[in-house]
Amino acid sequence: MKRIKIQDKEKKNDDMQITRSWREQKVMLKRRFSILNDSDFEFKEGQRENMLMDLAIKLKKTRAELELLFAELQTY
Repeated sequence: MKRIKIQDKEKKNDDMQITRSWREQKVMLKRRFSILNDSDFEFKEGQRENMLMDLAIKLKKTRAELELLFAELQTY
């Protein structure tokens, strides 16, 4: 299992366990936001942060809101 760090107002730098694969998360996000397509999720080695920032801009979300969205996907 992969682990990521998320921040919210109640828990700072809390580890969150990822239960869904990246592929599953992409599918769920594309269903939820019809403006997203496969190219929005492409990134080269070391460029993941840039891809996430581009997603945040396209969805008109802050980085914190995007992190919460990914955390929410883990609950489904």
